[in-house]
Amino acid sequence: MAKSSIQVIKGLGKKIQKLRKEKGFIQEDLAEQLRLSRTYIGYIEQGREIPSLKLLIRIASKLEVHIGDLFKK
Repeated sequence: MAKSSIQVIKGLGKKIQKLRKEKGFIQEDLAEQLRLSRTYIGYIEQGREIPSLKLLIRIASKLEVHIGDLFKK
């Protein structure tokens, strides 16, 4: 994977984490709402897993943001 791609994935994870915390959710809360494991949410936030577009849409919905907001700094 190209270095810029890695940076995008890590940035995405950090943004999801930031938005989750702003909503007052812990990883378990978001994971439960999305029917995923807490570990998987953690991996996404760490940039160790790349969520599908379908999952990104679900995450954005639960965090009440537009999907494009997940990629903004």
